[in-house]
Formats: sequence, structure tokens, C-alpha cells
Amino acid sequence: MSDLFDLSNFDKYKEDNCREVKKAEGGLPIALWESYSSFANSNGGVIILGVGERQDGTWYTTGLKNADKLKRNFWNTIHDTKKVSINLLSDKNVESYEVNGDTILVIYVPRAKREQKPVYINNDLFGGCYRRDWEGDYHCSKAEIKGMLRDAADETEDMKIVEQFDISAIDTESLKGFRNHHKSYRPEHVFNNLPDDEYLERIGAAGFGEDGKLHPTTAGLLMFGEEYHIVREFPEYFLDYREMLDPTIRWTDRLQSSSGDWSGNVFDFFFRVNSKIAKDIKKPFKLEGITRVDDTPVHKAVREALVNCLVNTDYFLPCGVVIKKEDDKLVIENPGSIRTGKKQMLRGGISDPRNKTLMKMFNMIGIGERAGSGIPDIYQVWENEGWPMPVVEESYNPDRTRLSLEFKKQANKTSEQNKRTKQANKTSEPNKHRKTEENYQLIRKYLKENGLSKTTDIAQAIGLSPARTRAILKEMSGLEYEGTTNNRRYRLADDN
Repeated sequence: MSDLFDLSNFDKYKEDNCREVKKAEGGLPIALWESYSSFANSNGGVIILGVGERQDGTWYTTGLKNADKLKRNFWNTIHDTKKVSINLLSDKNVESYEVNGDTILVIYVPRAKREQKPVYINNDLFGGCYRRDWEGDYHCSKAEIKGMLRDAADETEDMKIVEQFDISAIDTESLKGFRNHHKSYRPEHVFNNLPDDEYLERIGAAGFGEDGKLHPTTAGLLMFGEEYHIVREFPEYFLDYREMLDPTIRWTDRLQSSSGDWSGNVFDFFFRVNSKIAKDIKKPFKLEGITRVDDTPVHKAVREALVNCLVNTDYFLPCGVVIKKEDDKLVIENPGSIRTGKKQMLRGGISDPRNKTLMKMFNMIGIGERAGSGIPDIYQVWENEGWPMPVVEESYNPDRTRLSLEFKKQANKTSEQNKRTKQANKTSEPNKHRKTEENYQLIRKYLKENGLSKTTDIAQAIGLSPARTRAILKEMSGLEYEGTTNNRRYRLADDN
């Protein structure tokens, strides 16, 4: 919890996506519970009572007149299920501090586990459920809430039987390809001699419905179905591979599940995309006996990244799976948040795929890591290669996870650092100062032309991220703002 709030850094902090301050001069602020819900449904955070925010975003203490009473009221309220759907806190999550002679109360809110979400307030699931982004707390959409409810279930969505289809919805060529891979990987497996319908049932791709007939499961439909069948069950289903190797054209190769000239299912998409990526990964000359080994740790890591994407996709959410390949970079994006949380995923050791049956099927053909070590293993491979560390990003509204992998050597750290240090002494500070001044001018020009404006609108206009724009706005003088931190609008001070 100390990484969220360190008393020694009090004067340096500003509100962001994991820190919220409230004066609490009249008792527990009503908006406190919105922040509690938003932090619990996002990545956790800290709420600090007895602290105000200056116009430049820095904090100052206002103090709490009766901190003990406030703390008692807080605990009484958080245990009231009519106010808060679940209490995630224990005594260690609420602490008092003395700052500049004033008492402040610090409330550490952890990220809720998937089975605890959605966390909502006022006994109102759809009206009292919040999440946090760089703009502050926001109401969750129905799609986000339904996604959290799906993730909370013990039975994953891909286990359900789809009774609107019979087994003819399974693409025979896709199933044949899978069985060949399975037989090659496990030649003595008892399933190899089963007829197709029994084989599908045994691997979780089919099951008997209430009518006593065999139907595909959602996993079977996703893995082996035809795209036009899949979208009837998953209207947002979309798989997209984009190869962008020539800057003069939009893409040099593209594969889409909706093109109609191939099955469009998960199994075929995986193998088609993997072969497109693998052909450009360098293969160092290595022999085992007299046989050349073409399957390197990098190839295995890329396969793991692709499978991790496909088995963790929420196929009910919009925007679909998007994989972008450039000369020296691979970006893999999928709908859905990280079920275990980003920290746990990077730490490894816990496997909790969103689509357990899909994962089981890939495991049957020797692909995918069920021990929860897949992402840490990818990091290790990239470190061994001397490439920049992979980057994992998680965003909301809609939920989305992105993995960025770069295939290029980092320069010799010592010599390169020396060069950078020397160069920085000559040019870094002036350049940085000049760039900041340019941004100040762009913002002032925009506000002069448009008047009272939201941070996101300003960011879009000047070509910066909302987070960077917000930081610049807090640094600038000569501005005024209206509204709370969560919905702040800026204008030039002389525009009144």
C-alpha cells in the first residue's frame, strides 16, 4: 500500500487515477463512496480525507476536527450493505497521520477480486457502479457491468451449451486440423480413436442439451465454428490481423474473421497468424543431433502471447481482437480486462483464463501455459534477447488489454548511457523547456478560441494524451477552472 501513499511525498502528490483527496469538513463526503466503488472496480487506490486541492493540483491539509468520530462513521457505513455492496477493507486499510499539525485519514482501497465485482453503492447495481480513469470517477456502462458479472461466475462463458445450433455448425476442416495436431502431440491419447461427435464432447467442444441432442458449447463454436454462426451467439465477435511493413501503404497483409473466404474461427486464426509472424522471426543456426532446430524461445513466447490473448478475450465486448505487426514490433489487443489484475499477471503463479475450455483445447495440442507463468516467461525471453521489456496496458470503457512486444536490440547500456548523459547535458533541458512552452502556447491558443473546455478536448486538439495534458494544465498559470476534479473545465483567467 505504501506505493500509493508515502507521507514523505505528500507535497509532491496530485490527484490521478489512483489518488483522491477530500476536505471532509462536514463529515463523510457523499462522493467518497463513489471513489470507493471506482477504485475497487479498477486497480485500487487511496482516498485521503482532510486534504484540499489547490488550483495547480497540489495538496494542502485542512485537517479533521474529529477524526475518531469520522472513522467510526466510515466503518459503520461500509458495513451497511444497503450503502455498499461489499466491504473489502480491514483495519490496516484505514490509517491516521499528522501532516503540518493537521490530522488526515488515509483509506487504502484494494482492487476487488473478479468474484467480488461489480462493487456498487446505494443498493443500485446499474446506477451506483463506478470506475476510475485519468478524468476521475465515472459511471460504468451496462456493458462494463455485464462484463464484470460474467467474470464473477464460477463457470466460464465458454462452457455453456449453444442449443440454437447442432453439430453441423462445426467446420469439419478445422476439427480435422485440430485432431491432427492433437495426434501429433499425443499419439497415444485415448481420444484419438473416437468418432468426431464423441471427441467433441470429451474435449468440451460439445454437450447434450435439454432436448437430449448434442450441441456445440460456446468454446466449440468459437474454436471450430464458421464465423457466420459465431456472430449469432457473439454479435461483437471479430478477429483482425494487420501487417504494416511498408509506411507508404495502409497495410501489407490483412486477415479478418469476417472476410468470408475462410472459417473465421479462433483455431484457424491462431495458426494463420502465428505462421505470418513466425516467418519473420530470425532463427539462429542450432542443431539437435543432425536436425536443425527452428523453434526458438521467441517463437514459443509469441505463441504464448497469441493464445493468452485468445483465451482471455471477452467475446461479448466490442472492438474485437486486433493484432498489429510492424517491422520491429508486435501489438496484441483483446477485449476484456485482466481477470487476476495486472500485478498478479506479471508476477505469475495464478492461472485464471476467461475461457477455460478454450485454454484446455490449446493445451491438448501443446500450446499455452496453465501454470500462470505465460506472461512472466515472455518477459524472461525478451530480457534474454536484450530487447526492450514488453508493455502490458489495461483500459476501461470498453475493457481492453494490450501487449506490446518490440523485436530490436537495446544499445550497449554503458556506452549508450554515457552518450545520452553527455547529450542530455547539452540539449535535454533546453529542448524540454522549449517543448513545454510550445504546449503552453497551444493550450492558450485553444482556450482563447474555444473558451471553457474539457481536458480531453484540449488533449485531442494539441495531440497529447489526457494524462500529459492534465499535468501541463496544473503547471500553467493564468488559467481558471470550474467543476470538481472529476469533471473539470479550463479557461483563460482573463476570459471572464
